[in-house]
Amino acid sequence: MTIAMQPIYTQTVGSGGAASITFNNIPQYFTDLKVVVSGRSARSAQQADNLFITFNGVTTTYSATGLLGNGTSASSSRFASRYASLAVDAAGSTASTFSSHDIYIPNYTGSNFKSFIADSVSENNASNAQSDLFAGLWRNTAAITSISLLPEVSTWVQYTTISLYGITKG
Repeated sequence: MTIAMQPIYTQTVGSGGAASITFNNIPQYFTDLKVVVSGRSARSAQQADNLFITFNGVTTTYSATGLLGNGTSASSSRFASRYASLAVDAAGSTASTFSSHDIYIPNYTGSNFKSFIADSVSENNASNAQSDLFAGLWRNTAAITSISLLPEVSTWVQYTTISLYGITKG
């Protein structure tokens, strides 16, 4: 079986930041999708912001289970009515550090509910690094035609880069 990954879109935030990044008109001929994020939030109130992902502009009917670790302790979380939140480096983090996130969405054009898995690492040269693993479900049968990624509280800072890839199996 041959597996191919093809870049679809890449967006890099310019000066002034961006409230969200959205990929519209996602081609419907791939099998799966992969989103890769190198991001930083302008949030200043704490060490990390949260990355939210939405499909087709819908902000409800999501659920996710996550495992979180910060180098000292581990915990789990369950989100019953909202989308997964992944830790994003923020203004309180070490200067010029960007968190890394991988989000995999299988069978995004199918007529079943859409599952996704995500892993992320936020880095801080102090004591607040965090690693997250999430398994999520969007309880909607529509094909995914757009994906938005946004920080929960603030905005993406300059040089945040998000790429969308299509994956084919053949």
